[in-house]
Formats: sequence, C-alpha cells, structure tokens
Amino acid sequence: MANGSWETSDGWGLTGTWRMEGAEGSWDVARYMPGERGAEATAAVQRPPARSAAGAGEEASVPAGGRPFDLDRWQRRLDELREKYDVPGAGLAVAVGGEVHELASGLLNLQTEVETTTDSVFQLGSIAKVYTAVLVMQLAESGDLDLDVPVVSVLPEFATVDPAATEVITTRMLLSHTSGLTCDFHIDTGRGDDSLAKYVEAARGVAMDCPPGTAVSYSGIGYVVLGRIVEVLTGTTWDQALKDRLLVPLGLTHTMTLPEEVLPFRAAMGHLAGPDGTQGLAPAWDLMPRAVGPAARVCATAGDLARFARLHLDGGRAADGTRVLGSGSVEAMQRRETDVPDKWTVSADGWGLGWTLYDWDGVPGFGHDGASIGQYSYLRVVPGAGVAVALLTNGGGSRLLYADLLREVLADHAGVRMPAPFAPPEHPPAVDITPWAGTYKREGVLITVSERDGRPHLVYAFVDGMVGYSPDLEMELVPLSDTVFAGSGGGASFAEDWMPVVFSTLRDGTKCAYIGMRAAPKTA
Repeated sequence: MANGSWETSDGWGLTGTWRMEGAEGSWDVARYMPGERGAEATAAVQRPPARSAAGAGEEASVPAGGRPFDLDRWQRRLDELREKYDVPGAGLAVAVGGEVHELASGLLNLQTEVETTTDSVFQLGSIAKVYTAVLVMQLAESGDLDLDVPVVSVLPEFATVDPAATEVITTRMLLSHTSGLTCDFHIDTGRGDDSLAKYVEAARGVAMDCPPGTAVSYSGIGYVVLGRIVEVLTGTTWDQALKDRLLVPLGLTHTMTLPEEVLPFRAAMGHLAGPDGTQGLAPAWDLMPRAVGPAARVCATAGDLARFARLHLDGGRAADGTRVLGSGSVEAMQRRETDVPDKWTVSADGWGLGWTLYDWDGVPGFGHDGASIGQYSYLRVVPGAGVAVALLTNGGGSRLLYADLLREVLADHAGVRMPAPFAPPEHPPAVDITPWAGTYKREGVLITVSERDGRPHLVYAFVDGMVGYSPDLEMELVPLSDTVFAGSGGGASFAEDWMPVVFSTLRDGTKCAYIGMRAAPKTA
C-alpha cells in the first residue's frame, strides 16, 4: 500500500497538496487572482450549443411557477460570469418544469483547448457521498440494514481508536456526519476489489475529531465505511452496486466511478493558479485512490447530476416511473438530523441523511458541494419549486461563479433569495478572544488561536503525517460575534472571499474550532 495525502477545496478547503512517486507539490487557493490566460484561450472558441431535454428547436419550457426557461439568456450569463471569474470551463444543468436544460461554456483543458460541451464529464468530488447515501437507504428499505444499530453489528471488522466509540457508532451517525470520525485520511489501498476493506482496516488507528453524537464534523472516513457496508450487504463492489442499483435504473449513461470508464467521454481537466495567479493544468487528472470512491469519486455531466437530483424531486421514481427509492426514504434524507455551528462554509443550515440542508429565508432546500484536484461542483435543489441546479467547473474562481450564477437562477425560477457572501460587518463588534485562545488539533492539522498586535490571530498548520505538505496559513480574525470570526486569506474557492472560523462547545464541555466544517477539539 502506498501512503499519500492531499487536501482539496471542497467548498471548505484551504490549500492543496499532492504527492506522487518521484514528485510532489502544493497549491494555495489564497493565491487565486483572475488572470488573462483563461479569457484569452476561450475568446476564440465558439459557444457550444445549449440543449434541452425537450429536444431541438424548443428554446423554453414553462416551470410550475409559470416563468419560461430562456436557454439563450442563461447561456450568455454563464459565458459572462465564467470569463469574469477566470473559470476555464463549466457545465450547467437546470431541472425545471419537468425538463432538464443543459448548457456548457469554455474549455475542458487550457493546454489542448478542447471546448466544453453538454456531454462533458467532470469529477463531482464529495457529491459522491449522496449517491452512497441513496444506496444505504435502499438497503434500509429492504430490511437488510437498520440505521440505528451499531456499525459493528453489520461490519465486525470496523473499529476506531476508542473501543467505547466503536460500540456506539451507527449508520445514521455516519450518514449525518455525527460519528466523530475524521475526514482527511487518505491512503492508497490499491486498485483491487478489496480496496475498501483494506481502507476500513487501515483507518482503525486514526484519531477521532470528537466523541460520537456530540457534534457534527464532516467525515470522509465515515462514507468509505458506508461504502464498505454496501459491499458486504450486496455481495459486490461499491462501484458495481452503484451501477446496478442506481445508474442503470435512472438511465445515467454519462455517470461513472472508475478512471478508465471516463476515457470514452470528453473529460474536464482540473486547473490550479500558480504563484503569479496564472492558471495551469493540475499535476494529475485525479489523485484519489479507488478506496475513497464512496466519499469522493463519481464523475458525471451536469445533466446527469441534475437527473440524479430529479429522483429526489419525484418521490424516488425515475423519469420512466421506475421506483428506485421509497418516498419515505426520500423524505428521511431531507429531514434534519443535526444542526451545524458553521452555517457559512458550505451554506449549511443543517444536515440530513446525506444531504446538506439549506434555509433560504424560510424556503427549504438541499444539495451538496464537491471538489477534486482543480475541479469544483455544486448542486442545489428547491423541492417546493421543483427546481434543481447543477454547476460543474474546472478551476479559477469557481466559488464566485457559483455564488453569482446560482443566486440569479434560483431567484428567477425558485423564488429563492440566497444569502449575501460571508464577510465581517463594516463595524465589527469588540470581542475578547481570550476564552478561545489556545491550540486545537484534529488528524493532520494543528490550529493555534492567539492575540497578535491586539487582534485575534490564527495559524493553520499541517502536522503528523501531513507535516511539510504546505506552508502554514496565518490570518487575522475579524469578529462577527463572540463565536464567529472571518479569516482573511481563505481564497476564492473557499466561502467566496472570507473563511469562516467558528468556535463551539461540545456536549461534553470540550471547546472546539470549526474550519471547513471539521471540528478540532481544544488540546491546550
């Protein structure tokens, strides 16, 4: 087995690091500056045609709210905003009025100058977690799995560093990120069908973020464990189970999990900004090992992602009426399981069984964000309006593109008012940082909070197995309240302009710092 580590800007990342045999490097999203290369390269490329599921010649459909979807208008807006934020290429799909409309803009690869089309495949990153959650809910429906019994009753080999925690962690906790298992543990356990089994074994010794059930802490390990549960109960690999039980019934012909399955399609290449702000190709198309598939690797077109979302708008039925998921399970996935102290990193108001939950001035919604190396994805669904929007990108100021474009689309077609970008007030309150000063630690990360020059200050450092992978990130903290601070230098792929830093107290009294939706307990 080969060890490796990297961090990505999954709407919550900070810096990125990569290491392969014989080579290594890093990227820092804080360095992002709109450059000229993307606009220059795309200026001469003709805009690829948008298309609607209704067929050629139809420019608009009428959604439930009565407002037609204007393909030409949204194509122009996608082109404008993509160029403004130096995003090389983007795919957009909007499910509205019973149809899925697909648009594309820019380039899949700045080096080859291959244009983005509506059948182009992007990496979805952590949106893969929702696909895994659907498989788990299918197993719960069939009676093969009880969400509320300990995981060890289904997966005896499952274990954590804390024997007491091992005995109480349930599948429901894994789905809602309340198990206490950490996120950033990456190990390459090979390409074999036993990769997930080996990963679960290797994760036994990884430190936990917090005791089970005491707090929400975003967990990649938890979703790999869920993928392994799927394998044990279906008798096949997670990849095959996803095909048989979800992709084929939904007719998602442009969705896949393994790199070799991407080869027949037009595939997006990730891009990262260099020290001077100029974007270049990522060091590899994909750095994730097979084992993290259930948490982080599904590849798809924007249209296929929107069609997957339609399953959850249509009560668990495919477009042809096939029952894929029970309506009760659809509702359960969207039901709040836990609140979240950090409501800004991924715009979360709470978490369900797989879904991130949103509250837009009283209008409920759900969705998820995702990232791989230089690729960023966003899915937002408004069930009351019957609208789903999927945006897939391959670099640049993707978060800013998402913020502007989806604000406009959801306002027009779902009556949603998304919140303003996270930022400190013009006149920040006076806050004493002393109660929160000290060190906070989770697997691979050490956070130090102090006062410097009379102002709250934070250092985010990689430690343990990740030491030396990236320079420390230092930032001044600007208060919004006694527990919520805005950190400068988070970068455009992270919460638009400012990085949320949220302090909270766990149920057992332990203080913790939330950065990137991960809880780091106070250690000193």
